[in-house]
Order: sequence, then C-alpha cells, then structure tokens
Amino acid sequence: MTDLSINIGNLKLKNPVMTASGTFGYGEEFRDFIDLGRLGGIVVKAVTGNNRDGNAYPRMAETPAGMLNSVGLQNKGVDHFVKEIYPKIKDFDTVIIVNVSGSTIDEYIEVAERINELEKIPAIELNISCPNVKQGGMAFGTIPSTATEVTAAVKKVYKKDLIVKLSPNVTSIGEMAKAVVDGGADMISLINTLLGMAIDAEKRTPVLSTITGGLSGPAIKPVALRMVYQVSKAVKVPVIGMGGIMNATDAIEFMLAGASAVQVGTANFIDPTVTMKIIDGIDAYCRLHKIAAARDLIFALNT
Repeated sequence: MTDLSINIGNLKLKNPVMTASGTFGYGEEFRDFIDLGRLGGIVVKAVTGNNRDGNAYPRMAETPAGMLNSVGLQNKGVDHFVKEIYPKIKDFDTVIIVNVSGSTIDEYIEVAERINELEKIPAIELNISCPNVKQGGMAFGTIPSTATEVTAAVKKVYKKDLIVKLSPNVTSIGEMAKAVVDGGADMISLINTLLGMAIDAEKRTPVLSTITGGLSGPAIKPVALRMVYQVSKAVKVPVIGMGGIMNATDAIEFMLAGASAVQVGTANFIDPTVTMKIIDGIDAYCRLHKIAAARDLIFALNT
C-alpha cells in the first residue's frame, strides 16, 4: 500500500491533497459529500480583522476554461471566527489552516495574533496575493520589499507554521519567493488567481461589478505549473502548488514540478467529491508505477 503521508514544516498531512481557501468554505459545507478526515488539510476562507461585506454583485463570471471571481474576502471578521467558527471545526480529523488577510500590516498582525492563540490551528496561510480588494492584498504581494516587511511582521507574532501565498501577477515569481523567505516564511503556496476580465458584448459592459477579477480553473494550470517549478528551484522551503487542478494527474504534475502538497480550488464547485478522487488517483498512480511513497514524487522531474 502506498504511503501517502507528507510532512511539511511541522505539519503532518495524511496525504498531499488540501483544499484552497475561498473554495471550500470552512469545511462544514462539504461534510455531506466527503469524509473530511481523509483530506490532507483544509485551508478555510479568508479571515480579516473586521467584518467585510465583499464587493457588489455580480462578482462571479464563467469563462470557457475557468471562472472569474471578485468576491472581495467576504467574512465576518476574526472575532466571529474565533467565537463561532473555530469551535465547530477544531475537532475535524485533518489539518486546519486559516487564510489570513488584511488591508494594512497592523491588520495582518492583529489577525495572526488571534489565530496564534487557537490550539488546534497549526498554521496560517498569509494572503498577500488577492487581486479582488482595493487596498492591501495583492499590493503587498507584488513588491518584494513590502512582501518581506509584512511577512516579517507577522512572523514576529505568529509562532507556528507560516505559509505565504504568492500572486502570479508579478514580473519574477522567484524574486517574490525569495522575498517572503527572507521575511521568515516557513512555506510558500502558489498561485493565487490571475487578473482577468469579462465583457458582455450585448450590453457592452463589464460582467463583474469590479470590472476585473481573479481567474481560476483549468486555464491557469500551465502558468501555475511553471511558477511552482521556478519557485521550487529558487528557494529551499516547502512549496504548496495550486492553480487549475481538476484531477489526480494534475496534482501529480504539480508534485513533479516541486510541490510537496497541492490545494484544490475551483474543481470543488464542479464536483464536491473531487478531492477524494484525487487522493485515490495519486494512490493508484503510485501503485501502478511501483512508487512506495507519495513524497517520492516531489521534484522527481526528468529534465
């Protein structure tokens, strides 16, 4: 039987398959469809300092090979998460990671400090890469010096594993990766959505209220694979890959490109059981190719 377990930082995952923030709610929403305990980990939706209503509707649009979203980090704030959400999810039999976002460094620090107090949250994913908010978010993730600054500020107050999520909307993804590692990142996850746009030709208007939004789904996979490969060569910390993963083959390709684990996002909207199929598919691939452990796939690329 294949050993699917993966150790990254201090995290011990049952397998390399995690869910991506913003596409899986807080996990509870999928309990009727899958066994949450089989997942390698769940990255819950973004948590900010205070309540955010998100952007105006419409804020979702289908594209031929993916989707655009401009939800805008809608959530009820860190107090609500700590008091109402955490008690409901803390005993899930998998690794729970909180996606932390903010508009200022002080807000990032505030949220990280609160999450640091939660015993059963072993890591946060620092979201410095969201293209759907007017301030903060992607601004921190597109300038190396500010990426280093916000990462270092959070690292001072957050004492568990710190994952930093990178934006693909940059000139050099390797440079950004080095910048957050310099700031103290224990791991890197990438890619977040690519900036895109949809237009209604009949109305001659943008489809999204924000005009632009984040593109996800199969269309972005080649870009994501390339960036995961480049970051895996540029830094020594573990890399978590995502971007257009729809099946087990996609996940395996990300691991071959250097990812120690993967996150599944948009595919959850199409098939809420897709993560289970991906886990089973990785196991089947390893057995077929006589690979004893899933970790042996990491950066096992013949070049």
